[in-house]
Amino acid sequence: MVDESGLRAEAEDRLRSLAGPGARLRDDQWSAIRALVVERRRALVVQRTGWGKSAVYFIATALLRARGAGPTVIVSPLLALMRNQIAAAARAGVHAATINSANTDEWDRVHAEVERGEIDVLLVSPERLNNPDFRALVLPKLAAGAGLVVVDEAHCISDWGHDFRPDYRRLRSLLASLPPGVPVLATTATANARVTHDVAEQLGSGPSGGPAAADGAAAVARPESPGETLVLRGPLERDSLRLAVVRQPTAERRLAWLAEALRDLPGSGIIYTLTVAATHEISAYLRDQGYEVAAYSGQTEQAERLAAEQALLDNRVKALIATSALGMGFDKPDLGFVVHVGAPASPVAYYQQIGRAGRGVERAEVILLPGPEDRDIWAYFASLAFPPETTVRATLGALSEQGTTSTAALETRVDLSRARLETMLKVLDVDGAVERVKGGWRSTGMPWAYDGPRYARVAAERTAEQRAMLDYIATDQCREEFLRRHLDDETARPCGRCDNCTGTHHQESVGEEAVGRARDRLRRPGVEVEPRSQWPTGLKELGLSGRIRPEVSAEPGRALGRLTDIGWGNVLRRLLAADAPDRPVPDEVFDAVVQVLAAWEWRQRPVSVVSVPSATRPKLVAGLAQRLAAVGRLTYLGSLAYRNGPPGRQHNSAHRVRALTATLTADVPGGLEVSGMPETGAVSLSSGPVLLVDDRVETGWTMTVATAMLRQAGAPAVLPLTLATTT
Repeated sequence: MVDESGLRAEAEDRLRSLAGPGARLRDDQWSAIRALVVERRRALVVQRTGWGKSAVYFIATALLRARGAGPTVIVSPLLALMRNQIAAAARAGVHAATINSANTDEWDRVHAEVERGEIDVLLVSPERLNNPDFRALVLPKLAAGAGLVVVDEAHCISDWGHDFRPDYRRLRSLLASLPPGVPVLATTATANARVTHDVAEQLGSGPSGGPAAADGAAAVARPESPGETLVLRGPLERDSLRLAVVRQPTAERRLAWLAEALRDLPGSGIIYTLTVAATHEISAYLRDQGYEVAAYSGQTEQAERLAAEQALLDNRVKALIATSALGMGFDKPDLGFVVHVGAPASPVAYYQQIGRAGRGVERAEVILLPGPEDRDIWAYFASLAFPPETTVRATLGALSEQGTTSTAALETRVDLSRARLETMLKVLDVDGAVERVKGGWRSTGMPWAYDGPRYARVAAERTAEQRAMLDYIATDQCREEFLRRHLDDETARPCGRCDNCTGTHHQESVGEEAVGRARDRLRRPGVEVEPRSQWPTGLKELGLSGRIRPEVSAEPGRALGRLTDIGWGNVLRRLLAADAPDRPVPDEVFDAVVQVLAAWEWRQRPVSVVSVPSATRPKLVAGLAQRLAAVGRLTYLGSLAYRNGPPGRQHNSAHRVRALTATLTADVPGGLEVSGMPETGAVSLSSGPVLLVDDRVETGWTMTVATAMLRQAGAPAVLPLTLATTT
């Protein structure tokens, strides 16, 4: 018999080492620890941010290790989360180490320390589960010797959740390979009832019990069978948060309001945006206004991300302007505010992000500044859903025919972008239809069914979440109660703290001078567009492989703005929308393009202009090129053409280049010679640099192929110019 009173006293001692002398275990924390240490079973803990979920698995680890169990394996999604967890483990007297993509030079040492029993906790990124060597050589040893397995941010397992990650689904095979009696703990702060049920099913034979009535009360009834997953689900109230929505009609007014409000926001915090481009735009403007801020996204270099996180932790910056890359696991208890410039597509995602604030302070401000462009961004991310069955079948067919094939080689057979292809293959791997091996992917030959109805239901759920987010913005009821009810928290009641509950709304007026400054920053035209440097793989039959030769490559180009910008992006999205009419370029846009040209420090001024043929906007593109030629006193040599009609839309690089080379031609009239301006005489492609004009750059391959053709036809240099870029 286990002395449970003595065990709980030992657990309390461990908690005080971790959280301070006044800390005491919550009843639900003890219920989880007991389930893991005494009953050696599987449990799912769904509790609010700051509740103390990490304390459960670190204390359970210490108790299990003291009783001879093997090390704990924690699957953790983010490097920031891993760093915080390693520091917290040390405070609990637990030695932790990590294996992830950022410390490959330490893997051998970490593996040796695990085998010698010197490591109590090993943190593993879910991507490691997708590595053939790791799965073949390391994972079986970890599974055989683990004393506890923890799945952190477990909502990532469920494709019903807001942050589904295919690599997490591999945990099913890890859990299935565990010896009997190895306990498993899954934790999350953001899961509604559907996600909770899905995660619990994947952990074991299914969930039991229901939500707690109050924190500290019995969270669930005892399950009838010890094989069932114990679900401990508590209330999600955050009594330090003051939720509010501020509506401003334009991007410049939102930015100007933010700059004025930031002076009064407490301490330091996070300003979330929906796109990488917006992190740079907003941080640049706020620095102009005298604030210490830094941009942060998944594209930020690792060392720079670490430095930015530390600067925020040390209160050396007022805010990080961040995408959702700064989310799960970033732990700053005194974070004073979270502002969103742009609404996330889901109330669940929103509640997860604002949960970073107010964990160790009595009051934290949470403000949402929604914009009309938010829906466009939501639609873009929704377009990256699981591909249609014909595409999936084509992939499986290619693998069956070719055997082991790299992702790059598959791109030549399957019309998907690299990111979508990788995601689809990971899902198929989890489903057992393919497997990742050295050299790429191969078919398992196992039968596989396309679950169209499920994918449709998930897509419908995403659409419903977007509608709910719009309802949150518009509601005149309690905001926190709205969010908690969307998370199926049956204990939700009016908070008495948000702007609707108190009737105290933020002042929405903003000075016109500040609006003007914000407009000037957002409308500052010009984005550099780097030329492609490598041809896609699989095009050797076209004579295209390896690096693009200097004699056929483009110079660095320019775009008026990014489609994801909150400044010019709003104008360009309307102008280039699928349902927008083809019309001459508006004067406002043309004048801004002229500014881009005036600021372009090219090595040699262009002497001619050529336009890219457009199937959808010939007036816009050719008209822009002709006006630029006239105002710049250049010669318009005409438009390139398509021999066999426009190439349509392809989703990956190899397909795009193959389609373009099959139909695009550089037989412009100026390839022979046309009359130029009086001062220049006759002008041809060979007379000097050519300005190549298009309406937008997405993959960059149209500009790349067109440039190569123009260079081969005699152009000494090509300068790409486009209205918009998606990069």
